[in-house]
Amino acid sequence: MLDNHTPKELHNTTIVFDVEGGLLRSSSLFPYFMLVAFEGGGVLRGLVLFLCYPLVCSLRKELGLKIMVFICFFGIKKDNFRIGRSVLPKLFLEDIGLEGFEVVMRCGRKVGLSELPSVMVEGFLKDYLGVDCVIGRDLKVVFGYFVGLMDDVTTTRSKSSLINDVFGERKVDCHLIGFGCSNKNLDHQLFSHCKEIYLVSKAEKKRWRALPRDKYPKPLIFHDGRIAFKPTFLGTLVMIIWVPFGFWLCLLRMIIALSFPYNMSIPVLSFIGMGGRVYDHSVDKNNVKKNKKDPIKGTGKGTLYVCNHRTLLDPIYISMAIMKPLTAVTYSLSRISEVVSPLILETYHLSRNKEKDSKMMEMLLSQGDLVVCPEGTTCREPYLLRFSPLFAEVSNDIVPIALDAKVCMFYGTTASGFKFLDPVFFLLNPVGFYDVKILQKLESVNICKQSRIEIANQVQKQIAEALGFQCTNLTRKDKYMILAGNEGVV
Repeated sequence: MLDNHTPKELHNTTIVFDVEGGLLRSSSLFPYFMLVAFEGGGVLRGLVLFLCYPLVCSLRKELGLKIMVFICFFGIKKDNFRIGRSVLPKLFLEDIGLEGFEVVMRCGRKVGLSELPSVMVEGFLKDYLGVDCVIGRDLKVVFGYFVGLMDDVTTTRSKSSLINDVFGERKVDCHLIGFGCSNKNLDHQLFSHCKEIYLVSKAEKKRWRALPRDKYPKPLIFHDGRIAFKPTFLGTLVMIIWVPFGFWLCLLRMIIALSFPYNMSIPVLSFIGMGGRVYDHSVDKNNVKKNKKDPIKGTGKGTLYVCNHRTLLDPIYISMAIMKPLTAVTYSLSRISEVVSPLILETYHLSRNKEKDSKMMEMLLSQGDLVVCPEGTTCREPYLLRFSPLFAEVSNDIVPIALDAKVCMFYGTTASGFKFLDPVFFLLNPVGFYDVKILQKLESVNICKQSRIEIANQVQKQIAEALGFQCTNLTRKDKYMILAGNEGVV
């Protein structure tokens, strides 16, 4: 497709493509609306959408779409709606067909047309695919709240306004190419300006491959939301059936973790779905064993375990991996989690005051072993955020630990939701899994020769290599500005 055009011609060409027909592999819009309903409106709204979907399928496509929009958006405050930029991009990227993506990306200027509301697709198309102009459906707003109604395709914008948005100061008669699906009506007025229109059949789309992560124009580092799978209708049904059983299983897992010693709780938790693997790459394993019995004896100071941050349960899994109690320090902890955490693990909240935090960590190290997550916040994708160098200023006895957590139904982290529910959602999964890799202890000779920032970067790189992750210079502030529109102050 487009083989009859030279690269130079395509560079000066504008492609007008149908997002649902020419870019996405799936023809069902239900998963996207379920994420909007559940993440933006709550469990009850998601349940209403699920119950109404059989009715939606029996109606005309346009009417069914309007019903789903009404259920998902009615009463949602416009200024608080960030699902289109924080939650939906992950699902959209995973649904892109490689073949359709290659056609779209070959052209210099890209215009995306969608039957979905603009607030659902604009962030994904502009932020992650570099689309120049997105034309979707406008939602009606009253007193700052969506009322669940959207404009018709033909009345969304006037022809002159539409042409001005797409072309700007460019000439309207520039070369335009249209791209869409043959089983979908391309009745948008922009397609009437196209000199060529390429169509892909439904049978061809079924053979499309998923877009590999390494071909994303912009890497997906941050995303929010609780649902960790594509919420198709059947997948959502399984989730609804599971949750009542999962709630009691979550309570059982908590009781076992709190009541049983490690040598008993670990096999029992593994049997009921909370498993893990431990890889010990430390040099002196005999020393580790001695430290398990008496971490203070000999040195007068405990070991500082430095790990990347996946969930609030990181310190607990590390404690289980090395089979000894630890004290944890964290940069962010909700009020409720701060009250509950001592029941599971002794936890202290860092104040972000360098001198005060250094003294507290030194005091805690004098009492025993300590674990810290210098990223300051969690990251779900295979990336590491910038490490704070504070840990390198309080101890020379540093052991890096690489962590990776896998879930199948719910994420145990959130940027915009209730953070005190993070452990609950993780334990609510049918299966949750942790990889814990104990890496080589930093050599004291090298620590003395390096600056604290260099040590922090070294530990970050060491953990990233162990996990196959990539290092970034992004911080907690960057994450929360992208996902929640604030600086992440708890």
